[in-house]
Amino acid sequence: MLKKVLIHTRRGIKFIILFVIATFLIIGTIAFLYKPTYSVFINGEQVGYTEDRSGLQHRINDYVEKGDGTNSNVAFVQVDKLPEYKLCLLKKNIVANDDEIFNKIKETGVTYYRYYAITDNQEEKAYVGTFEDAEKVVNDLKTKDSSNIANIAIVEKYETEMKDLITSDEAVSKLYIEKPKVVTVAKKTSSTRYAASGTVNTKGTTSSAKANIGITLIKPISGIITSRFGAASSIRRSSHTGLDISASRGTPIKAAAAGTVTFSGYKGSYGNMLVISHGNGVQTYYCHCDKLYVGTGTQVSQGQTIAAVGSTGNSTGPHLHLEVRVNGVAYNPQNYVY
Repeated sequence: MLKKVLIHTRRGIKFIILFVIATFLIIGTIAFLYKPTYSVFINGEQVGYTEDRSGLQHRINDYVEKGDGTNSNVAFVQVDKLPEYKLCLLKKNIVANDDEIFNKIKETGVTYYRYYAITDNQEEKAYVGTFEDAEKVVNDLKTKDSSNIANIAIVEKYETEMKDLITSDEAVSKLYIEKPKVVTVAKKTSSTRYAASGTVNTKGTTSSAKANIGITLIKPISGIITSRFGAASSIRRSSHTGLDISASRGTPIKAAAAGTVTFSGYKGSYGNMLVISHGNGVQTYYCHCDKLYVGTGTQVSQGQTIAAVGSTGNSTGPHLHLEVRVNGVAYNPQNYVY
C-alpha cells in the first residue's frame, strides 16, 4: 500500500514540475514575442495603440485645458469624445502611435477663446486680452474724465473665433470722448462800429465741393468749433456760409494767408468784418470782430495779427466767423484748415 502511495506521489511531483516548466516556457515565449499595451478607441473606433496610457491622457488633458499653446487667450478646448483604453498584448514589432492618436483628438476639438469687450452703452467698442487690461482702460477713462464713463462696462467673452485685440492705450484713445466745454454767452456790450470801406459779397451762395485755391491756409485762431459750414440755425436766414470758432473776446486773429485787405468795417449781421483777397478770386472773411487793426488796401502777410475776436453783429457770444470764398461762392473752410 505504501509503495503505491510513493509511486503516485512521485508521478504527481513530476507532473507539477512539468507544468511549472511549461508555464515558464509559455510565459517566456509570450514575453519574448509580445508586450503589454493599450488599444485606444474614439467613439467606438480603434485608432491605435499606446504603451504609456497615463502620459497620453495627460497630454490630452493639457490640450483640453490650454489648447496647443500657440494662443494665450485660449480658455479651453471642447472635445466631445475622449479616448477609451483596453489592455492588450501587442507584437513587439508593432509601434505605438501616440502622436497620431493625439492629432485625431485635436481634429475633433473646438477651441474657445477668452477675451474682454469694453462696451459703451452696451455696444461693444474695443477688445483686450486680459481683465487687467480692461480694468486699466476703465480707470484711464475715469482719470481723463471721459464724458461716457458712466456707460462704460467690461464684458467677459467666450467665443470660438478671436476678435482683433488692441492694447489698453489704443482702447482708451478709441473710447475717450471729451466733455463738451461750456461756452458762456457773453452779454452784449457796446462795441465800436468801424466805418466800412471797400466792397464785399455777402450772398449766401455756397458749394459743397472742394475748390483748388492754390494756397495754404493757417488757423486764424485756436478754439472750439461751435457751428460748421452748411449748418441751419434759427439765428440766420440761410445755411451757414462759414465756420464759427469760439474764443475769448480780444483773442488776436491772424491772417490765414498773405494778401490785400479789400473790405474793412461794419457789415450788418456780420458785425465788424475784414476781407482779404489772395488772388485768383480767392478771399477769406473774418467776421464779428471786436477790433480791426488794418484798413482797406493794406498788404498783410500770413500770420499777421489783423483783428481781435468779438461778438458784433448777429452773434450770441465771442467767436470768429471764418469764410473761404472763390469768385464769391462760399466753400467749406474745413476743406483747407481746421
